[in-house]
Amino acid sequence: MALPKMTRIQQRFEAPVLTDLPAAIHAELERINASDIVKPGETVAITAGSRGVANVATAVKATVDYLKGFGARPFVVPAMGSHGGATPEGQRSVLEHYGITEETVGAPVKATMEVVELGKTADGLPIFFDRYAAEADHVVPLNRIKAHTDFNGSIESGLMKMMVIGLGKQQGANFYHRAFFQYGFEHIITAVGGFILDTGKIAFGIGLIENAHEDTAKAVAMPAAQLLQTERELLVEAKALMGRLPFDELDLLIIDWTGKNMSGTGMDTNVIGRMMQNFEPEPAKPAILRIFVRDLTEESDGNATGIGLADFTTTRLVDKIDRHSTYMNGITALGPQKSKIPFYYDTDQEAIEVALDTIGLTEPEDARVIRIESTLRLTELDISEVLLEDAKLHSRLKVIGETKPLPFDAAGNLLPF
Repeated sequence: MALPKMTRIQQRFEAPVLTDLPAAIHAELERINASDIVKPGETVAITAGSRGVANVATAVKATVDYLKGFGARPFVVPAMGSHGGATPEGQRSVLEHYGITEETVGAPVKATMEVVELGKTADGLPIFFDRYAAEADHVVPLNRIKAHTDFNGSIESGLMKMMVIGLGKQQGANFYHRAFFQYGFEHIITAVGGFILDTGKIAFGIGLIENAHEDTAKAVAMPAAQLLQTERELLVEAKALMGRLPFDELDLLIIDWTGKNMSGTGMDTNVIGRMMQNFEPEPAKPAILRIFVRDLTEESDGNATGIGLADFTTTRLVDKIDRHSTYMNGITALGPQKSKIPFYYDTDQEAIEVALDTIGLTEPEDARVIRIESTLRLTELDISEVLLEDAKLHSRLKVIGETKPLPFDAAGNLLPF
């Protein structure tokens, strides 16, 4: 089969960068008078999640250092729902992957799957909360604020969701995902999160937003009373900075890597234009006919959640799947449809040929194809020859490579991106 030739291009994004994250966090904590909120000797649970947040260990350590500086007693709690196989050891291991240990951040890491019930919402929904966090004098949610992969709203992925789903552990995450079916995502996040804010347990929050190059663009500390509104404002900023594909209509998207460190669904649904979420409409754009995913990141520890968003994959990826962690994630989130195993083939070349044989009357060499390293890395990408003229007219795109055939090795697999 004649395959399309590809050309490497570079995208230019508006990309502010925060060059000194610890200094920025300390300045923000000074701005909100954090030392008036937390007193010397009081315990503070700082949350850390399972996403691949840029500089997360640095942000946690900066927060720990500031709190210890005036005599508070901070510690870290994993706030990641059912991730890490829904075990304390698994969740501690996830944090270790991101460089968060007692030695690196200077504070104990206390992991448990036990929850306490803080009360009930006006809808009668129970408020599940990590036991260690509930026992602390204060809780500080620290997380990246970004577009969610399952729904659109004024509150999506950030501090509020971490307080509800992350600190709810497996029991809370599973219950709230069930409640989403009846009440909707945003209502649950704001109702349960609002209840938690009203308890007075939250001292303040620290929100991070990233640019399209995965660099920290901004850090903002927010008192509990301002947390909801501030997160809404930061979400607007985050969406304006996020990376996107340069073309909305494709025959095939080739993604080298999927994984939990890339997105909660392995691939960012905002980039690929597929959510497969019950009771939520599919995005209108981008419209991608076929998606081929080549491999699963080591950092995912076999959790292949979201692989069902693809149409084709490889035997090597399937062989890496840990069914327990993948199924646990899918069942907790009530999204088993997103983790069904696609058609898989022994080589990349075979998968690509089959994919391009399922796009209708378009000849494979004329197909609109893009290859990316992951949905997190969109600065450089390969585009097929038919897209090249449009790329040359695009103000954000620059051609940086020669047009040449897809680079297969002797075994029929693509060379590393």
